[in-house]
Amino acid sequence: MARNSTLTNLFLSTKRNMGRLISHIVKADDIDDIVQETFIKTYEADLKQEIKYVRSYMLKTAKNLALNHVARWDNKYNDSLEDFSQPPVQLTSGKVEDDYESKEQFLFFCRATDQLSGSVRKCFILKKVYGLSQKEIASYLNLSESTVEKHIAQGLLKSTKYIKRMNHGHSVKGAKQNHQVHSLQVKKTVLK
Repeated sequence: MARNSTLTNLFLSTKRNMGRLISHIVKADDIDDIVQETFIKTYEADLKQEIKYVRSYMLKTAKNLALNHVARWDNKYNDSLEDFSQPPVQLTSGKVEDDYESKEQFLFFCRATDQLSGSVRKCFILKKVYGLSQKEIASYLNLSESTVEKHIAQGLLKSTKYIKRMNHGHSVKGAKQNHQVHSLQVKKTVLK
């Protein structure tokens, strides 16, 4: 029990230094999470084996956790809304129909990208959604730039065809529904 309280006291006295150390590596929002995770990792390690230099161990662990956090792919493309002074697009639409149509087009886009093969999908999404250059995509996926260019072109072609097909099918379905409604109205008028 004495070891645990010593570890806790040492953590509390080192907490500020850890935060300062990792503030140069991660965003301010992530500092507290990493510092807490550092305590947990240190506590777990201390339960398994006594740590001789606890303060050094904590600082090293905090630094490594921060570097791992930054290296994770999902954090590279995760921007906070607070980073934008103004939204890049208008966030509200003028009409309910526009909003519905926009969501429907986005759904078609998602379905279109699901139809693509693995490497084509990755290249296409990294280009169109994340806005990476072909050179960055080639480096990230360990592909040649010409292969990336071909994959993006193929993804664009197949996605466009899919979306056009879905839009055409949707407009034909809508026309049929309008015709059916009109037919029902005519029948009701005739029956009166």
